[in-house]
Amino acid sequence: MTGEHTEAIQSGEPKRDGPGADALYRMLPSIHELLLTGMFGQAIAPRGRDRVVEALRRSLESVRQQIAQGLHSPASLKNLLDELPNQVAEEMKRDSQLSLRRVVNATGVLLHTNLGRAPLSNRALDHLREIAAGYSNLEFDLEAGGRGRRDAHVESLILALLNESTPARLNETHGALVVNNCAAATFLVLHTLASGKQVLVSRAELVEIGGGFRIPDILEESGAVLREVGTTNKTRVADYEKAITVETGLILRVHQSNFSMDGFVERPELADLAALGRRAGISVFEDQGTGLMESLDPYGVHGERTFTDSIAGGCDLVAASGDKLLGGPQCGVLAGRRDLVDRIGASPLYRVFRADKLNYAALGATLIQYLYGDRDSIPVLRMLRMTQDAIRLRCEQVCAAVHNDGLTIEVAGTESVIGGGTAPRSRLASYAVALKHARLDSANLLGRLRRLSPPIVGRIEDDRVLLDLRTVEPEFDSHLIKLLSTCIEPARGESS
Repeated sequence: MTGEHTEAIQSGEPKRDGPGADALYRMLPSIHELLLTGMFGQAIAPRGRDRVVEALRRSLESVRQQIAQGLHSPASLKNLLDELPNQVAEEMKRDSQLSLRRVVNATGVLLHTNLGRAPLSNRALDHLREIAAGYSNLEFDLEAGGRGRRDAHVESLILALLNESTPARLNETHGALVVNNCAAATFLVLHTLASGKQVLVSRAELVEIGGGFRIPDILEESGAVLREVGTTNKTRVADYEKAITVETGLILRVHQSNFSMDGFVERPELADLAALGRRAGISVFEDQGTGLMESLDPYGVHGERTFTDSIAGGCDLVAASGDKLLGGPQCGVLAGRRDLVDRIGASPLYRVFRADKLNYAALGATLIQYLYGDRDSIPVLRMLRMTQDAIRLRCEQVCAAVHNDGLTIEVAGTESVIGGGTAPRSRLASYAVALKHARLDSANLLGRLRRLSPPIVGRIEDDRVLLDLRTVEPEFDSHLIKLLSTCIEPARGESS
């Protein structure tokens, strides 16, 4: 053995079990010897010597551990070493992949925060590619030949969409701007309009959402002072009115996100809260959150206010997420009274939170689809509207076409959820492809699905892996059939 190989064994070799281990260790080639082979020598040029050496180290260390555990005879070790070049090549191929990857969402959660929430429409993707591929008039007025406003590209579209459901014409009285997410929009409003002043918030709305984001914390960071009103289960307009003083800077209404309350509860109508604000000369701001533009009542989901409901209800400012039920990119959309929007846009912090050209491109294309009747092409809306019968038929077709002796596959009734902090009580009746494997338990089978290309993310229910096709693109069904038929085999050591 070379010195390099000997040093590696002395520093990292695990405890040897049983006689004959020394002879097996001596069968291992050194890294230097492997680098002299044609395959690895050629691999150095595109990848660099250090990356190839590191891949070889990991592979040899794995073999040493197998020897130490008594897993090899001379014959089996020889077979493994014959396959070593292919295994290392596969490992280097995996290493070269970007870690952020396209996955198949078969969880049945439409707005899965961990999976990137709303997928973009083809029109949004086309426009995004067009803008990303070259220069654009992001802040350039093509008519005047001088500097322009980036928000001009979407402001008129947002107001036109809101005008569809609002009696008053908003173009002259209202404005809109876009920042990088809804939390940024909320922070900007609080910091600009209420820093050093009290903000009235119902105790029922002091929520914490994903990632530990808490309304009291964002208030504190913005410089505003929290003034709680009402009780956890009941808050009335009179509670807000009683709390108003000369120190009051804003009335804040917050979407309750991923929880709800039933029973002995009360919450004022937004129109009544807005009327109080007008009487007291205090602005009312709603963190509407979801970006919902049309009622969910047709899908059996009740009680979710739309963005237009909030504007029509008299809110001075409304903030929402672009990547939730609006179905666009991650961004925060802020609309409301022109004077307030202009003040926020003039804040030095607006530049810190502003959106980039890719957000404007994708958001603008999504808004155009709303305005011109192409809403079914927005993936989130299409998934919401998908009927049970259509999903069941797809599941039946997949189950009939998969041929894998190790898999038991059948159609199972299930429920999808909207997710993303939206309508936490909502359930959408759906169907799923239910899987059980002869040699893998459900957890291992789910893991194997995640290691496919592309990875498939499902869920376990009643000791079966469920793939809810509501959240899977119909165009992927044929590829899913192929993967389930040919790629789900147990790896070594994975049998249940």
